[in-house]
Amino acid sequence: MRADQPMNDLSDREERPERPVEADGTAHLFRALGKQIKALREAADLHQKELAALLHVGEDLIGAIERGVRTPQPDLLERADVVLGARGVLRAAVPEVREALKRARTRHPDWFRDYAQAEAEALALHVYSVQAVHGLLQTEAHARSVFSHRRPVLDEATVEKRVADRLSRQVIFDKWPAPTFSFVLEEAILNRPIGGPDVHREQLRRILRIGSLRTVHLQVMPTSRTEHPAMEGSFNLLHPKGRQQVAYTETYNHARLITDPEEVRIYAERYGIIRAQALSPDESLALIEKKLGER
Repeated sequence: MRADQPMNDLSDREERPERPVEADGTAHLFRALGKQIKALREAADLHQKELAALLHVGEDLIGAIERGVRTPQPDLLERADVVLGARGVLRAAVPEVREALKRARTRHPDWFRDYAQAEAEALALHVYSVQAVHGLLQTEAHARSVFSHRRPVLDEATVEKRVADRLSRQVIFDKWPAPTFSFVLEEAILNRPIGGPDVHREQLRRILRIGSLRTVHLQVMPTSRTEHPAMEGSFNLLHPKGRQQVAYTETYNHARLITDPEEVRIYAERYGIIRAQALSPDESLALIEKKLGER
C-alpha cells in the first residue's frame, strides 16, 4: 500500500455533495430533537446559558443543537431528559441517535471520509494550522462564510450541508474519556477577519473557549518567529483507535492520509519542534484575549 493511498483510496476529485442534503433522514432527526430541547428549555423558563451550565457544556453547543446543526450526544440527551423533566421523551431518541452517529462518516465527501472516520475515533489529535482556522475550531458563522466564498460557487443547500457536516465533527470535544488534543496556530490566522468583524470576534472567542478546556493544549506560533521546520504547510497527526499514528495533509481537496512509519515520524518530529518554538498555552490564550481587547 502506497503512503498516498492509505486505508480506502482518497480521491483527489473536486468536492461535491454525495447525495441530497437530507437523503438519510438524520438531519430531520436532529432538527426535531433540537426543537424539542428548545421547547422543553423554554417551558422550564431557562436561558441557553443556564441550561448549558446545568449540563456542563458550552452555551454555543446548546444553541447549535437547538438549530439542528450539532448532534446531541446520547449522554447529553440522558442528562437533558432529567434536567428538563422530559420524562423519557429525550431518552427515547437515544437508540436512533446512536444509529445516526454510526452512519456519520457518509456525511462527508468521499475524498475526506477516511480522515473523518479516523478523526472521530482518534485517541489523540495534534493539529498545525497555517492560514485557516481548523474545522474543529470553527464557529457556524465562520464556516458558512468559508463555504459561501468557495469557487466554483456552491448552491445554498450544499453550503448548509457542508456547514452542518463540519459542525457535526465538533462533538469530539464532548466525548469522555476525552482524546488528547493539541493545536498550534499561526498568528496570522487570528488576524484575518473572515466573515467580518463580528464573526471574527465570535471566532476568536470560540478558539479561546476551546483552548481553555483542560483536555486541550492550544498554542500560537507568533509571526515574529523568523523560522521553524514546518514552513511547507498545515498537517494533522492522529492516533486512530487500534492503529498506529498517522499524518494527514490537504491542499485544495487533494488529501493524503499518510501511514508510512518513517514519513509519519518526520511529521511528528516537526510538530514537536514547532510546539517548543510556539508560545506556551497560557501565553497563547493571553494573546487571543489581547486581540479581543479583553486584556
